[in-house]
Amino acid sequence: MLIGPLWAPTFSAPETPCEAPPVKPVPDGRIQRLNEARPDPMGEYVLYWMTAQRRLGWNFALDRACYWAHELGRPLLIFEAVRAAYPWASPRHHAPIMIGMHEHAVALDGTGVGYFPYVEPAPGDGDGLLHALAARAACVVTDDAPTFFTPRLVDAASRLESTYAEAVDSCGVLPLREPGRTFSAAFHFRRHLHKVLRDHVMVAPSPDPLAQLRVPALGGLPTSVTERWPATTRSALEALHFPRLGSTTPVVGGIGGTIAGRRRLDTFLSTRLSRYADDRNHPDLDVVSGLSPWLHYGHISTHEVLAALFSAEEWTPNRLSERADGRRAGWWGMSPSAEAFVDQLVTWRELGFGFAHFEPDYTTYESLPEWARVTLEDHAPDPREHLYSLDAFDAAETHDDLWNAAQRQLRTEGVIHNYLRMLWGKKILEWSAGPREALDIMIELNNCYSVDGRDPNSYSGIFWTMGRFDRGWPERAIFGKVRSMTSASTRRKVKLTRYLERFGEGGTQLGLL
Repeated sequence: MLIGPLWAPTFSAPETPCEAPPVKPVPDGRIQRLNEARPDPMGEYVLYWMTAQRRLGWNFALDRACYWAHELGRPLLIFEAVRAAYPWASPRHHAPIMIGMHEHAVALDGTGVGYFPYVEPAPGDGDGLLHALAARAACVVTDDAPTFFTPRLVDAASRLESTYAEAVDSCGVLPLREPGRTFSAAFHFRRHLHKVLRDHVMVAPSPDPLAQLRVPALGGLPTSVTERWPATTRSALEALHFPRLGSTTPVVGGIGGTIAGRRRLDTFLSTRLSRYADDRNHPDLDVVSGLSPWLHYGHISTHEVLAALFSAEEWTPNRLSERADGRRAGWWGMSPSAEAFVDQLVTWRELGFGFAHFEPDYTTYESLPEWARVTLEDHAPDPREHLYSLDAFDAAETHDDLWNAAQRQLRTEGVIHNYLRMLWGKKILEWSAGPREALDIMIELNNCYSVDGRDPNSYSGIFWTMGRFDRGWPERAIFGKVRSMTSASTRRKVKLTRYLERFGEGGTQLGLL
């Protein structure tokens, strides 16, 4: 049961009172009202529950929270938490989030914007905290995203019956709900983008919505909250003091936080982008952006990446083509490498997010297209020359040194080079007892080790190996009509010498803290 205020809120006005500037509006199509309550002008603060978009700029949800704080004249409180008990919880997944939380604590110190970072010390310790904070709020804003268990968090916000709550979509350039349906292939989605994206591509969230926010400062939270749920200290966040987690999968160095994400973006644009179209499939040449972990943890936004790319390309919307034909190159009017990169960042990433939004069972075998399920089941009895258990796959103990190298990269660096990730999945399908077992193994290994694991885009990569977003190919053993790949053909197509020196048997395998 929600309770009324038990304490007198402490507000302090800005040192130099002035009329607040207009707050950047959020498009209606990105806002989902979660209940029938109304905003309470007497609430003690506006609560932004930061769950999926863990950043202080380029974030429509934060823009909306600032709007409500300005509209109601209330302080803003940002609540960011991470649970100790969730599937695949480990230092590898906790560390990037905690690095971002430490950045937020430092950035917000002394600004008057309240910040409550909470890393659950043990499973269940955080139960009731959201309701305790929401009970005193004028309204609650949270993130709308189909990522992992975020939909369950949105559902929790919708049960705050006495406090007005909204979920705001800041996942990508195209609002999640805009298409109204899923697409079976990137070509069809790309053609839809060509028809509608012109209206959305320049509608971006504010780069720094807090800079001009003029609302009362939050003086503090009641001891009834802070004694029961002590905020995680800045020193604990900086030192990465993890709670008791079920897995000990180690941290990958350099991953997490907006600062590192922006450095990665700058490096990509200045030293790698020009070679992206020609060389992105070659592991030895290392020209991929490497931004997927930062996009996954919400520390950097598609809008920010695009804005930086637009600047680097000196691009304007006048370059957009009038033809909505679904082509991979030429519609944006950018350089070939920039077009190739945007196709990954917008087309493929948002294809996966849209599918996850409209198909809640997107992580299950049954979500595969019917043709793929039929052909895989038809060939499930086919004999396998090699058959491996989850433990053997996990330990990179197969007969194939290229597959083993990809698995070692996943275990040590938390990523697999994009081209080799496709081979990695195809071989698990070929060397498992059946397609369902193969899918379970891919999901387990990817979500345990990958720093973009559990993301809709990551699931797209896994399910693509089994036919999602693809078409039928000439029928063959085990795969049926699902596209196959071989290590021999991969060795012929891409440069792998240095990659195998690093991740092959006896390689250096660097990357862990």
